[in-house]
Amino acid sequence: MGKLNYRHELKYYINHHDYYILSHRLKNIMKKDKHTDEKGEYLISSLYFDDIDNNALSDKLSGVKDREKYRIRIYNRSGSGIILEKKIKNGIYVGKIREKTNIDIYEDIINGEYGRLRDIQTPLHQELYFKIQNNLLKPKVIVEYVREAYVSEPGNIRITFDKSLSTGLNQVNLLNPNLNTIRAIDEGFTILEVKYDSYLPGYIKDMLQLEGLTKQSVSKYIICRKYIKSNLWEDN
Repeated sequence: MGKLNYRHELKYYINHHDYYILSHRLKNIMKKDKHTDEKGEYLISSLYFDDIDNNALSDKLSGVKDREKYRIRIYNRSGSGIILEKKIKNGIYVGKIREKTNIDIYEDIINGEYGRLRDIQTPLHQELYFKIQNNLLKPKVIVEYVREAYVSEPGNIRITFDKSLSTGLNQVNLLNPNLNTIRAIDEGFTILEVKYDSYLPGYIKDMLQLEGLTKQSVSKYIICRKYIKSNLWEDN
């Protein structure tokens, strides 16, 4: 399985005014992510899984410190680079395991056919197959947003602004050419994420003025799942 590197991950809701100020500051001290387009952005679309007991949802809502989520991710709605991911929360640290998959396996999963998934002898594919068979894991919700990202090699720092968060409601096919999404948070808000390995340099802290922001337990998955909630406890 891919190497698991635990990192710090801080999240904040910010308004448009704060976004404008912070993004302009970061442009002067950090590099743009190499995958961004001419506007400095790219589109992320993720298909999240949950099991028959909705444990990914309930663990987050209950504040369970050690938890995991599975998702399939594409970029700019292209099927040319499909990624299977497992995101792991371990106390205050976050780690991700990623494996490339292909469009045939993706379409099999969407259609509830798992023979070829079973035959792929890579750890994360095998783990997903096990979870599907034993925990009845299945696709639940599409989460999509526009990301503006800045990076710095010292400390492996990554600062992102995630904008226009939307959900596919009950649709689960990321590659459906007719996929329609609806806005999941107020248009005036952006999600700021600050990720780093062991330390965040003082000059970046000062630039972001994080002490003036309120750290949030922001989960794009939870926000979007509430649009398809089927139980009253999901409002908690």
